[in-house]
Amino acid sequence: MDKIDTIALAGLGAVGSAYLARISENVPMDRIRVVSSGERAERYRKNGVSVNGRRYFFPVTEPENGSPADLVIYAVKQHHLPQAISDSRRFVGPDTVILPLLNGIRSEADLGAAFGAKKVLYALVMGLDAVREGDNTSSACLGTIQFGEAVSEEGRWSRKVRLVKEFLDSAGVPCEVMPDMKRALWKKFMINVGVNQVTAVLRSAYGAIQRPGEARALVRSAMEEAAAAAAREGISLSAHDVGDGLSLIDRLPPGGMTSMAQDVEARRKTEVEIFGETVVELGEKHGIPVPVNAMLSRVIRAMEESYTTAR
Repeated sequence: MDKIDTIALAGLGAVGSAYLARISENVPMDRIRVVSSGERAERYRKNGVSVNGRRYFFPVTEPENGSPADLVIYAVKQHHLPQAISDSRRFVGPDTVILPLLNGIRSEADLGAAFGAKKVLYALVMGLDAVREGDNTSSACLGTIQFGEAVSEEGRWSRKVRLVKEFLDSAGVPCEVMPDMKRALWKKFMINVGVNQVTAVLRSAYGAIQRPGEARALVRSAMEEAAAAAAREGISLSAHDVGDGLSLIDRLPPGGMTSMAQDVEARRKTEVEIFGETVVELGEKHGIPVPVNAMLSRVIRAMEESYTTAR
């Protein structure tokens, strides 16, 4: 494979639709496939999806009709990844490159176990502010896809990294190759642990944590606990990294919302297990206190239980 010609996407939610809309503006539709089935597949075919007011009718392919794509992008929630892996098996061939755009620090290992670690790049999305309501996505900032091998020498990219960089550049998708993606993933995880959980508990937009006060202090404390847990796992995150995370938050639209806050507003299951509960597990493993994350994750679980009780 000299270049990436065909792509498949598993997960047409806020992240997936925002990036696929941009890709489709520069890549012919007959080179794109959305992996979907059942009622959802029919809905996408009939109604399409709207991104910033423009309607897109992406080609949809059922799992049983799949064939290998050059690049498969996963943009689902972590608890939906097992199903996405099952649905996308026919789309992954010997030369397929896999790009996971999930939150947390687990998806690369899960995809590597399913398809082979050599196919999987490490990746994350930084700065995207996409909000999904029904089949409508709005986004003022597309952010940046950061990706690469777990660790590599600066400027010495692997073949699959070069292929993905060339493709994303040609598709007009903001991207950046990182020399130490493992650390980058943990840094994003640290930021999400604070930002997602606090905004979910407060049911608030970014504006609530961009100004000085208890909400912002709570974000900082949750991030500092995650950084302490990362250090015990051999990942060095400093007070400077925490400050970087807060600076990133300040550049986001005040009215934008995190994915977890959106889940709470829509009374959906959140990703608390890959944020606060992961920090709690690491705290127990290494014998370090993580009271803020323990509190936040318990409150979010209680909120989820309230949905079930109400139904």
